[in-house]
Amino acid sequence: MKTTKLFAAGALALAMGLGATAAKAQEFINVLTGGTSGVYYPLGVALADIYGKGIAGSKTQVQSTKASVENLNLLQQGKGEIAFSLGDSVQEAVKGNKEAGFPAPLDKLRGIAAIYPNFIQIVASQESGVKSLADLKGKSLSVGAPASGTELNARTIFAAAGMKYEDLGKVEYLPFAESVELIKNRQLDATLQSAGLGVASIRDLATSVPITVVAVPKAEVEKIGAPYVAATIPAGTYEGQTADVETAAVGNFLITHSGVSDETAYQMTKLLFENLPQMVAAHAAAKRIDPAKALDGMPVPLHPGAERYYKEAGILK
Repeated sequence: MKTTKLFAAGALALAMGLGATAAKAQEFINVLTGGTSGVYYPLGVALADIYGKGIAGSKTQVQSTKASVENLNLLQQGKGEIAFSLGDSVQEAVKGNKEAGFPAPLDKLRGIAAIYPNFIQIVASQESGVKSLADLKGKSLSVGAPASGTELNARTIFAAAGMKYEDLGKVEYLPFAESVELIKNRQLDATLQSAGLGVASIRDLATSVPITVVAVPKAEVEKIGAPYVAATIPAGTYEGQTADVETAAVGNFLITHSGVSDETAYQMTKLLFENLPQMVAAHAAAKRIDPAKALDGMPVPLHPGAERYYKEAGILK
């Protein structure tokens, strides 16, 4: 009888222990990224690996999405814990800009960190004869997935240049890799891609066909203003690119939502900066991630967990 009671007690303790472990494993972190041929995705894979190893009891997942706009809407719905997004998309999300893909203001978004800038990269096949923004008139251009951060960038650049989609011969709303395949097959003249320098899709294109990297002149960028800044795509970034090219850049951010616990947000912020070499190994764009600049231009309130990290690190007083 005593043995039976001891066995029963032991079984109960084991069940309770397993139950606690199972409960702990419910710390689920879904990392919202972008298309697999962009920069968000490989960085998201690295981030998920870092969090999976560094946050006790966590289970991580990487979700490929249409990037910024979709990511922010998913965060608002609680369908992700951390997401990559362009700064201007975050601004429009807070406003609830319907044209940008936000039917209502997103009030649950919270900041983790400013990371690296996206460069607006307009690339045409040399065969198309496109050498400037004006040359795009009457030509076919892919502006990114519908209502994506890239597509929002395209609208902004066109407006600054006094152009409209109607000026183009054809507009395609395609992810990076699909746009590149169409150019290779002579079914598309150019693609606009908002991404870190050296993005895989454009590297692939440049090694397949002769390309022209089209400038976005500094004067046009200055018309737009913050969060856009004038930037340069250095010569040699892509095969066949022999000169520096002027363009626009806009900052990327890691964003979470108010429903994520303070401790998880703290760990997500801390582990990001403690594992930058792993991020850089995933994509060179991460070389520009700097904790000293992590609060620059943050478009939403910081998550209290992230705020705790920045205070501990002496970045926030």
